[in-house]
Amino acid sequence: MTNETSNKIVVIGAGNVGETICYTLMLKAQVGEIVLVDLNEDRAKGAALDISHGTAYYSQVRVRQGGYEECADAKIIIVTAGVPRKPGQTRLELAKVNTGVARSIAKNIMKYAKNPLIIVVSNPVDVNTYLIQKETGLPKERVIGTGTSLDTARFRYLLGERVKVDIRDIQGYILGEHGDTQVPIWSSVNVAGEPIDHFLPAEEKEKEKVKEQIANKAKTGGADVISLKGATFDGIAMSTFRIVESILKNQNTVLPVAHVLGKEYGESLEGSCISIPCVVNEEGISKTIKITMTDEEKRQVEHSAEVLKAFIGDVMKED
Repeated sequence: MTNETSNKIVVIGAGNVGETICYTLMLKAQVGEIVLVDLNEDRAKGAALDISHGTAYYSQVRVRQGGYEECADAKIIIVTAGVPRKPGQTRLELAKVNTGVARSIAKNIMKYAKNPLIIVVSNPVDVNTYLIQKETGLPKERVIGTGTSLDTARFRYLLGERVKVDIRDIQGYILGEHGDTQVPIWSSVNVAGEPIDHFLPAEEKEKEKVKEQIANKAKTGGADVISLKGATFDGIAMSTFRIVESILKNQNTVLPVAHVLGKEYGESLEGSCISIPCVVNEEGISKTIKITMTDEEKRQVEHSAEVLKAFIGDVMKED
């Protein structure tokens, strides 16, 4: 067995998101073992069995239910547990319910793991990423929130639909909070190296209208899916897989993910947990990329960070 296939991944939370992430990893990731951990052990066992029954047709990965002790030798720990967002409820409102869950999970992980690499998926992901990093005391680079990786995927999908180009040829990011104050960085969006403006209406008012529509659809994408099917889990599973893949294969992929920012990012961003372009490899986040932004885009990203910091401050005061 190679090093790639001997890797073990622990997924904490066996709800729709956790189960779909497990299924996606079984299909696409080169791992030897996936362990589902949940307070509802029957749910975790059932999900593991259901996925295992199909492994004969895909990869020979062992999928099973387990406890927090499985974190001791896990290559990656993925946190998905939490109460799902209800229609009309913002991710920040949801924080009041889910922060206690996140802290409890962090404590249980550290009972067994020495220096784990944690991917946080549970919403509100930015707040939970911050709290888990603080609770575990791990290096900031080893607690990664999925952040705006899904928003960015939605953004690129919508751009591809608009300009009729393969999504893989579109480069562009949504940064900041995974939520209401997210920021599309239009100044750096390009299609095969050509600025996106070359593919949009020439008339300025019409161009701005199209941009606003795309940005709004990207922002409300999650809420739209929730209103139609009750929850989102397929898109986030694929986004999570992309982060996992870059770690397992040491790919140094640039992804818009969240982690707690330090002093090097300046006073306006220090202490926030927002998404910026990060190089992700086997060590976690190895470095960040400071992409070119307009003054207005910088202001909006700073505003997003301040909104998030203020909310985290309120959450911490309630303890």
